[in-house]
Amino acid sequence: MSHFKKFAALVAGAVMVAGAHGLAQAQSASPDDVAKFLAGMQPSAGSPIAPLTRSQGWQRHAKWFDSNWDMLDKRQLSKIRAWSARNLKDRTNTLYYMFSGPDFLYANAFFPEANTYLMAGLEPVGAIPVVSERTIASLPRIQQSIGTSLRFSFFITNQMRQQLTGGDLAGTLPILYAYIARSGKTIREVTLVNLDRDGNLQSAKGEARNMQPGVKIVLQSGGGPVQTLYYFRTDVSNSGVQASGFLKFAATLGNGNGLLKSASYLMHSGNFTQVRDFVLNHSQYIVQDDSGIPFAAFGPDVWNFQPFGAYLGPIAIFPGRSQPKLGELFKRAKAPPLDFGIGYRHRGHDSNLLLAVRKEPLKVGLPQTTQSAPATTQAAPVPPASIPDAPVTTQTTPPPLRGMASDDRAPAPSEKQE
Repeated sequence: MSHFKKFAALVAGAVMVAGAHGLAQAQSASPDDVAKFLAGMQPSAGSPIAPLTRSQGWQRHAKWFDSNWDMLDKRQLSKIRAWSARNLKDRTNTLYYMFSGPDFLYANAFFPEANTYLMAGLEPVGAIPVVSERTIASLPRIQQSIGTSLRFSFFITNQMRQQLTGGDLAGTLPILYAYIARSGKTIREVTLVNLDRDGNLQSAKGEARNMQPGVKIVLQSGGGPVQTLYYFRTDVSNSGVQASGFLKFAATLGNGNGLLKSASYLMHSGNFTQVRDFVLNHSQYIVQDDSGIPFAAFGPDVWNFQPFGAYLGPIAIFPGRSQPKLGELFKRAKAPPLDFGIGYRHRGHDSNLLLAVRKEPLKVGLPQTTQSAPATTQAAPVPPASIPDAPVTTQTTPPPLRGMASDDRAPAPSEKQE
């Protein structure tokens, strides 16, 4: 072998060893350090991926995140946190956010102290993220995936589906990581799971037949109590939940609260009644915009209502979803204004929220629909509309503009979830 060939072989071997060493270092980084890296935040000083933050690509990513996050926090998140602190007396029980996709951002803004977050969507979970030098070139993908949500509070389904499928940083996990880190929480543990038809969790390395793939993330805010986030890729239509163990698993989490926004009015059709009734029967508080549970489905003898903002009806791509009695409630109650935007009408002055509070409390951890003890903390009661809206009917799934609140993320017109 010539001297040149020997030298080339030595160099190639050295590159392979260095590359393997770099990968081993990347894989040894904690999930919290990986989350910070993806969110444009400095990982811990001793992290093996800390040196990668010196690259220009990562520094551009960090600058983009800092700029957009600061604006979002001033415009939206700080105001939502203040609204939540004023109006929600119980924020520690399970949060049912059934049409969420990867939107931990608003789940945490409204319910920062929830002991458990149950989230669902049609977006793939993806692999547990691993950071290496190659990851830097994929960081703009995160920006593309969340850019719309940072501006409008919701994703556009078709765009997100393309951005979350295939390649590096695919799936919802990179977005969940970034939102958890930017929300000031520490990731303690991440486990891929599968959910069988009986609602039992099983450890998983990938998707399995007849099971719902998901992830369990254990996180913590400072020295506060440990919290758990579950995200499942699952169909929550009636046929979907009948074929899966999703609602059976949800029932094991006990009673809690519900959050619904930018949910495409799916629960206004007859094909999402089971998930709708689950949220109604297991929630003490329900916070939603008008695209969530139809006002006609709330029993006026069970719930008190406090509207916020302005109800102007659905935007044009959701024809036939107007709720006149909800509009009457907003006028009669003289709904106080919102100082933040939410849902499809995201500009603020035309956004709406409905806070529904049970008149009698559910017993914590024991699912039930009948209550006997008087409520101890409630929002100021507002008399419900005396005449319900027209009955909920079965209709075609609406067009695919979706919120971060969306498993909702009902399929594009070529797909069917109903």
